[in-house]
Amino acid sequence: MNVIVTDQGFEADDWSHGFTTVDQLAANDAAPAVAVDLTSDFDPASLHGRLQGIDLIRVDFPSFADGRGFTIARRLRLMGFQGRLRAKGHVIADQYAMARRSGFDEVEIDAELARRQPENQWRARANWGAHDYQLRLRG
Repeated sequence: MNVIVTDQGFEADDWSHGFTTVDQLAANDAAPAVAVDLTSDFDPASLHGRLQGIDLIRVDFPSFADGRGFTIARRLRLMGFQGRLRAKGHVIADQYAMARRSGFDEVEIDAELARRQPENQWRARANWGAHDYQLRLRG
């Protein structure tokens, strides 16, 4: 079972509505809660005008060395996405602060990574905002 990482530590996944692909999104527009899976090569511009109908977006990280997901998150936030934004896959504890700064609310990791990098390693990076000069400048 996968683990959700937040600033509070490890949590169980509370999303029970399932996920859809962007291709299936049009068919699910009337669903009460919509969550969309995005690949690391997805262009967020194609969601322009559709973000208000999405509750959760999950962006795949196929490798810890693939940082395209951070750019996707930032672009989605700049486009006005206000819902939950989740990184999924090969994100390591050292990348947690970058994930939060780029706009992610949470990270989804598998049980094996949670064993190799336990909760205390993730929580050590949970004070990401204290070291973010842009947040300090904004107030």
